[in-house]
Amino acid sequence: MPSLLTPQSHATLRQQIDGWVQTLGFSQWAVSDIRLEDHEPYLQKWLDAGYHGSMAYMERHGMRRARPAELVPDTCRVITVRMNYLAADTEPLRVLGSPEKAYISRYALGRDYHKLMRKRLAQLAALIQESAEGGQYRAFVDSAPVLERALAERAGMGWIAKNTMLINERAGSWFFLGEIYTDLPLAADTPKTNKHCGSCSACLEICPTQAFVGPFELDARRCISYLTIEHHGSIDPALRPLMGNRVFGCDDCQLVCPWNKFAQHTTEADFQPRHGLQNSELVALFLWDEATFLTRTEGSAIRRIGHERWLRNLAVGLGNGPATEHAQAALATRLDHPSALVREHVSWALSTLRARAKNAPGSTAALQPIHGYHPTPDDSPP
Repeated sequence: MPSLLTPQSHATLRQQIDGWVQTLGFSQWAVSDIRLEDHEPYLQKWLDAGYHGSMAYMERHGMRRARPAELVPDTCRVITVRMNYLAADTEPLRVLGSPEKAYISRYALGRDYHKLMRKRLAQLAALIQESAEGGQYRAFVDSAPVLERALAERAGMGWIAKNTMLINERAGSWFFLGEIYTDLPLAADTPKTNKHCGSCSACLEICPTQAFVGPFELDARRCISYLTIEHHGSIDPALRPLMGNRVFGCDDCQLVCPWNKFAQHTTEADFQPRHGLQNSELVALFLWDEATFLTRTEGSAIRRIGHERWLRNLAVGLGNGPATEHAQAALATRLDHPSALVREHVSWALSTLRARAKNAPGSTAALQPIHGYHPTPDDSPP
């Protein structure tokens, strides 16, 4: 049973949580109720359209995702935290504009955030339980059917933007979210009810594969993050040329968002880039054998895709890059790879490079230009 909080004990607990959140390295926290019924029709429509692709777990959990008390009985409040992850000086625009380089989504350059945040959320929950003298608490970080952005919006932490990311008006969108489900009746913060994207559509227009069906609506089947991370099979040949050098995730819709001029760099040492992955050449990464891949990605979110899909993604990146002898020689080393998936994408890349070298020596696959593109929404950031 949850403890009974008097107004005085509630105020004291909130002050304590402020201090604990800061000590544990979180950037912000807020509390929401569990009223997410307005999101259920949208979620069902999205699932009915098949926009979740091969992510069967999205459909399997159904509306449970929007009903916290069904996931954890007696839940009446959700504590949401965020943690900045963008490291300084990773130069994403320069890497995207260098077709011989491998672009890796900036959230994945350091250690995997799941374990780090979950451990600290568990510590926070234990501290709250001790101070409140009761209550139940369960922490989540992308580990269960949780509508984390909807909960964060409900807690007033930001608004779900046209690119479906959560935007905080003082910190942009380069952060992770985590939640604690609890039966402790904390006072809920004021929900964010207004969206401040204005008429800006930069994120929708910049998407390399045009994955946005419209504002606030993403077809994951065309999203590069889905294709390079969640999708296990062959990548649609029609989408491969559009992916450029993006080999693990994609950040384009964040890079052009005007609100991200307020983004704050992480102070978390574990989120700093490892093994030079913020500025590595496609060829060098493609030549990693499986042992090297496992060693270099230990403790990283990248490891979850495995060496096979790593090679698949890099083959696409190489096929979109310069038609150099170096690139073609690297690809040729995998022509007889045991995986049919790898062989397919290597063959495509080699054919693409050879055709390009023959027809237009020195040319490279077109990358979506985003340099200098800084649109401003109607209600521009202050």
